[in-house]
Amino acid sequence: MRPARYSALFIPTLLLVALAYGALRWWQGPEVQGYVIQAVPLVQTVVGTGRVMTESRTQIGSEITAVVKERLVQEGDKVLRGDTLLVLRADDLAAQLRQAEAALAELATSRRPQAEVALRRAESLLAQAQRETTRRRDLADRALLSNEALEQAVQAEILARSAYDTARLRAAALAPGNAEEVLLQQRVAALKAQVAKTLVRAGVAGTVLTRNVEPGDLVQPGRVLFTIAREGGTEIRVPFDERNLSRLTLHQTAMVVTDAYPGQPFPARITFIAPSIDPQRGTVEVRLTVDPVPDFLRQDMTASVNVETGHRPRALAVPNDALDRVYNDQAQVLLLRNGKVHQQEVTLGLRGLAMTEIVAGLSAGDAVLADGTAPLADGTRVRFRERKAPVSRESGDTATRNELPVNFN
Repeated sequence: MRPARYSALFIPTLLLVALAYGALRWWQGPEVQGYVIQAVPLVQTVVGTGRVMTESRTQIGSEITAVVKERLVQEGDKVLRGDTLLVLRADDLAAQLRQAEAALAELATSRRPQAEVALRRAESLLAQAQRETTRRRDLADRALLSNEALEQAVQAEILARSAYDTARLRAAALAPGNAEEVLLQQRVAALKAQVAKTLVRAGVAGTVLTRNVEPGDLVQPGRVLFTIAREGGTEIRVPFDERNLSRLTLHQTAMVVTDAYPGQPFPARITFIAPSIDPQRGTVEVRLTVDPVPDFLRQDMTASVNVETGHRPRALAVPNDALDRVYNDQAQVLLLRNGKVHQQEVTLGLRGLAMTEIVAGLSAGDAVLADGTAPLADGTRVRFRERKAPVSRESGDTATRNELPVNFN
């Protein structure tokens, strides 16, 4: 009888205990996870993705229309200023040049001497005609010769003088340094310049990035045949979100990681911030100079840039996922006080990738909910379970290497 009595008392007692435990749990509220606020090292960074480029690139094309005879370089080749990249076929230009040079040589060896001989002959004939006119006029004055004969002599003298003037002008035109020689020399120079354009040369020293031509192709002015990355500084061009513009300044340092070599980060420095915003993408172009340049760096590599824009050795900080209704430097958190949730306004300071400095509104040791957007009414009782804030190995800021900045809109 006694065991049965104990059994009858045990079951109701167990039920009462279960009901009491359930009532306690109901009174304590739902279990929530959160963070205990404490001072940590904090780094504010701005992250973006860009491409590796030289400070300038040169596009090389042909100045004449011609067929490609030979290509002398390919992608990756190093070239110096003046190196020949391409040879064009221009037989017609070469023939015209030979013809012009032959005409210039003919001027010096044939046409000019002939003009000088013709001038001397015309001068001699003029002198003879003048003497004859003088002789006949003397005879006519003594009535020994008719006026008609005198007129014939005068007419012959006029013709001789005209022939002399023509020969003199011709000889002057063919003289060294005068019009005929200058015209031929200019034609030769122009044709030589055209022939020189059949050799497409590098205008700068650098590395050939692209080529768009092969032997046998017909090339024309305006077509890009080669792109050369000029020797000099290497930079990374990054289109940062314009919302980060206020945090970026010249000479800020950054760490860069390429997609191809993620385990080999290298430093860079901001040297240019565009004066205007891209209205289509809402970004501002920032250029970072790399010095020294790692050996593995290649043109147009994709690179992730992490610019350090601020640092606090010790800052009261809260993980970004605990923030809600962020506007400028104001936000709201769900603060746990005496086991109840309260909406608390806070003032923000330095913002990291995953942690944000709290300037006012919280104190060290305060507990806040991890989910700042949790649908809990003010004064709701909850059971708190602490979650450890993720802290990066390098700076104390909570971030992963591939994490993008939190959108605070």
